[in-house]
Amino acid sequence: MYLVTKKLIFAASFNTCLFLVLFLAVQNSSNKSKVNLFFDDSVDLPIGFIVGTSFISGSLLGSLIFLNIDRK
Repeated sequence: MYLVTKKLIFAASFNTCLFLVLFLAVQNSSNKSKVNLFFDDSVDLPIGFIVGTSFISGSLLGSLIFLNIDRK
């Protein structure tokens, strides 16, 4: 139980740090695009923010799936 909690805290803190660095890096980005959602389009977002956010969410979800595999 302790190891699972430790891995979860590490994954959350690592991805939070990546997200904060992403905010600092994207401030001067001028290339913007819209994301097509199911019912509507989003506002104009920098392309680097869209790519970085998808990478961070995939990293977080991948670490959560890895925690489920370790239990068995």
